[in-house]
Amino acid sequence: MNNVKDNTISELLENIELDSKTSLVKQIYTILWELIVNISLKPGQAMSEKEISDALKASKTPVREAIIKLEETGLIRIVPKSGTYVSPISLDRYIEACFTRLQLEVGAVRRAAERSNDLKSVLNLEATITRQVKALEKEDYEEFFKLDEALHKAFFEMAGVPGVWQVVKKTQSDVYRIRHLKRLLNIRRGNQVVEEHKAIVAAIRSGSPDAAEAALIAHIGSLESEIDQMSSHPEILDFIETLNDSGKRSKRTKMK
Repeated sequence: MNNVKDNTISELLENIELDSKTSLVKQIYTILWELIVNISLKPGQAMSEKEISDALKASKTPVREAIIKLEETGLIRIVPKSGTYVSPISLDRYIEACFTRLQLEVGAVRRAAERSNDLKSVLNLEATITRQVKALEKEDYEEFFKLDEALHKAFFEMAGVPGVWQVVKKTQSDVYRIRHLKRLLNIRRGNQVVEEHKAIVAAIRSGSPDAAEAALIAHIGSLESEIDQMSSHPEILDFIETLNDSGKRSKRTKMK
């Protein structure tokens, strides 16, 4: 990504129009959240409140409130007398997010397998995978990512606990950023992901909670395997912040 030009806020927000009938703060928050999560705004990149206001033709008040909400999520940092910046990816938050998702999703796929007689939900899972295969064939990785999210959300819906997916999703910002970094850096395993998805859904269809759990763990992987994978790609580590031995935050040299 060294040769990829950073787009300015103005360029990224060009042609985006806000709906005056709904919450401006929520709209601005969502727009900026998506730009950060999909790495359009890169870790370390400066964000100007005035530039955002001008680009969206909005007053500074809702922009400031949206930025404060983003700071609370850890996605941005407001540095006094310096400015507002996209936060580096936190290794701590990433590990916690992986742990949260694995623990909650294991419960979801087990419960979904216990409801294997819900044929409509099973067919929905299988149809989503079919659409994923087509997206992969077209090399439409944005659509592939959206369908991946739709499939995992559907596990919770079939389990009868759709609200838990929303709990999981709120923790996943840095996981999403890592996934989009891998996409931008051409670190892909699309075909393997599809096969792993098929294994999970096959276990759910067969009504085997144990097999569904095993297939999900094989798909998401252990925390150790995640760290090992990132360590094998130092270009990803350039965006990641860790705690050093003295407890101070540090990160590798930021990529330009």
